[in-house]
Amino acid sequence: MLDEVLPVQPAYQRLDITREVCPMTYVRTRLALDRLAPGQMLMVHLSGEEPRRNVPRTAVEQGHVVVSQKDNSDGTTDLLLRRGPP
Repeated sequence: MLDEVLPVQPAYQRLDITREVCPMTYVRTRLALDRLAPGQMLMVHLSGEEPRRNVPRTAVEQGHVVVSQKDNSDGTTDLLLRRGPP
């Protein structure tokens, strides 16, 4: 029998940058990644061709991993990143 219920941690943090423009798209992404521990994941919801190209590229250049990238029918993209080592 369980005496206490442990809270369920989400699999990843979420960040919506659909209203941001470059270079703020990656600045906000980087700040969110910096708050995570290595190995934790961040789901970034973004919009526009430039952020779609630049955010994943810059994340990889900074040592992070692109786990998945899904283009949605509404023109947005969901980008799942795993924070790399410090």
